[in-house]
Amino acid sequence: MGNLPVGQSYLCGEANEPLLYETIGACVDRIAAQYPDGEALVVRHQNIRWTFAQYRAEIDALATGLLKLGIEPGDRVGIWAPNRVEWCLTQFATAKIGAIMVCLNPAYRLYELEYALNKVGCKAVIAAEQFKTSQYLSMLQELAPELEHCQPGELRAAKLPQLTTVIRMGEANTPGMYNFDSVCRLGGAAEQQRLAEIAPTLQPDDAINIQFTSGTTGAPKGATLTHFNILNNGLQVGAGMRFSTKDRLCIPVPLYHCFGMVMGNLACMTHGACAVFADEAFDPASVLETVVAERCTALHGVPTMFVAATDLPTVADYDLSSLRTGVMAGAPCPLELMHQVIDKLNMQEITIMYGQTETSPVNHMTSIDAPPEKRCGTVGRVGPYQEIKIIDEAGRVVPLGGKGELCCRGYSVMQGYWDDEERTLETIDAAGWLHSGDLAEMDEEGYVQIVGRIKDMIIRGGENVYPREVEEFLYTHPDIQEVQVFGIPDAKYGEIVCAWVQLRNGAQLEEEAIKAYCRDQITHFKVPSLVRFVDEFPMTVTGKIQKFVMRDAMVAQEQQA
Repeated sequence: MGNLPVGQSYLCGEANEPLLYETIGACVDRIAAQYPDGEALVVRHQNIRWTFAQYRAEIDALATGLLKLGIEPGDRVGIWAPNRVEWCLTQFATAKIGAIMVCLNPAYRLYELEYALNKVGCKAVIAAEQFKTSQYLSMLQELAPELEHCQPGELRAAKLPQLTTVIRMGEANTPGMYNFDSVCRLGGAAEQQRLAEIAPTLQPDDAINIQFTSGTTGAPKGATLTHFNILNNGLQVGAGMRFSTKDRLCIPVPLYHCFGMVMGNLACMTHGACAVFADEAFDPASVLETVVAERCTALHGVPTMFVAATDLPTVADYDLSSLRTGVMAGAPCPLELMHQVIDKLNMQEITIMYGQTETSPVNHMTSIDAPPEKRCGTVGRVGPYQEIKIIDEAGRVVPLGGKGELCCRGYSVMQGYWDDEERTLETIDAAGWLHSGDLAEMDEEGYVQIVGRIKDMIIRGGENVYPREVEEFLYTHPDIQEVQVFGIPDAKYGEIVCAWVQLRNGAQLEEEAIKAYCRDQITHFKVPSLVRFVDEFPMTVTGKIQKFVMRDAMVAQEQQA
């Protein structure tokens, strides 16, 4: 794994195979030609089982349908759904026509949906009917009541000025919306010809995906990723698990995250492996039943998913002998959990991976034969074709064992944040280094340990919550004068969200009223679990608010409760 560091916290990952300089569409065509009869996709809850040749045909059907609707290269197409076959098709069909797929969090509420669609100027959105408590079509109708009276594809909405086209999943008909299946039947000879003509004009360095990632200040940012970024990250993730055409990966993590669509779908596609989906969302019994039924060799998950699977009372009843590898990522892995996963799930070669959306997402991985202590105590070493360094506040590389900010450079670094040059320049420096905001240290073998966060971020159940984003939403409440949001430790979720609120003169609010105000507007994991009403905030003599004082006070309060 590259030359081991000599005294300083810098390392370049060693590569054993070349990067792919091709588009995602070209990769699909190449793999389908190479392994036409290989099983490519299994979606158990929708009774889908396709070979690569069938998968490619379905992808092309959607791609030509989108062309018929007037979707062109560079147009932004939002996808808002849980894990379904339509999500997979949208991922590859948009790439084939050069449209930029925009991942919309299935848990978004109105405030976040409106912001995201307008920030990147989505021309079309493809939406499921509903998921859990989220009524997607109803929310779109609330934001764009004009749908009720417009022809499909001719939306002119006051709140969503660039959105013209809504495509809904399912069989029911909704005014102003196309049906997904009918769009897949729209394309004819002219569109097939157009698809063939577009292919050579697309370039690997073209933007193809926007992933929203929250910032420490202000609204979410649209990390803009290219074919080259995510195709090669999928390739390297698959290589890290030593994937071949014989592998079958169960993907219970959400597709809207890079974890699902890159480390899942693209890891499989680039290696001719099969992507397997058990259900729309994670359920431990459903996942293990699927692993058994499909003889899956690999399984992805965040630590809480693996806890749920290993804690199942019936876990010993499942024949998991087919399992070999997989990725655990998204949060630190306790050593005991690693042993449970190896022992109970037979995942002897499970790997730990780390990165961020802005690096497509993986830039560190542990070798499948690394000892459990390295697989838990660290995030591994830098991936192939990537460089990392750890720097102090002055930008100097720190000695081995020193703490500093982790920076990454290489093929996986995003183009930037969509339409936000200022925040892009704050994140990627003149030399091409992406600054993570994470505090890290490197040992003499090149293994990196994440030891803290520069950014004041909360990680609740594996989801990143950025206090400033929640604060800005709460400021929209007419009775709130000032608000500060921070996290405190929690046994179940790792951290929970707390808010200290100062009301306007004469205003009266209860804790539940604030939670209710949030509930239908921002994602559930961002809603404060604890709210305290205060008259003032602890501050330094220079007027800076001291969140650590608030955090300590809330921890003490919870311990006494």
